[in-house]
Amino acid sequence: MSIESISLSGRKKQVSNKEMTFWERMYLVAIVKGLIITIQHLFTRKVTIQYPEQVREMSPVYRGQHQLKRDEQGRENCTACGLCALSCPAEAITMTAEERREDEKHLYREEKYASIYEINMLRCIFCGLCEEACPKDAIYLTTSKVLVPSSYEREDFIFGKDKLVMPLDIAMQNAQLKNAN
Repeated sequence: MSIESISLSGRKKQVSNKEMTFWERMYLVAIVKGLIITIQHLFTRKVTIQYPEQVREMSPVYRGQHQLKRDEQGRENCTACGLCALSCPAEAITMTAEERREDEKHLYREEKYASIYEINMLRCIFCGLCEEACPKDAIYLTTSKVLVPSSYEREDFIFGKDKLVMPLDIAMQNAQLKNAN
């Protein structure tokens, strides 16, 4: 058995180096096959969507912009445990924890809260692992079609609590819907 015939993967193929015929050298057959494919595409249904009039249906696993939840009383759910930042594969989440003071009981549920909570949207890959890791169900990815607005400044892509925390009126509406059910 010679070394040339040994194949470790079993996928070794013998390549022939035969001369091309006249028609193969002219590439006319290949050009005609390409034209046939092009003509077939002229008569197929178009996949273009006329955007303002038609809206594409979103996937059921779509993940939109992040939002920090509030409870029924308008207090933030986040306890600054840091599990979302640890689970983030892109390392896009940073936070700083602080102790709650007596005059802040109406703002935060637990004794500890995230005084600084930032997500770098340039790094975020919208994987949803932060949402799965949170034990208090404080962060979630919305189904909103609004993602990250474009900008020329890098600082505009770092979303702080001012952009991430759920507005108070929406939290109150959610509490009313829970009570109605």
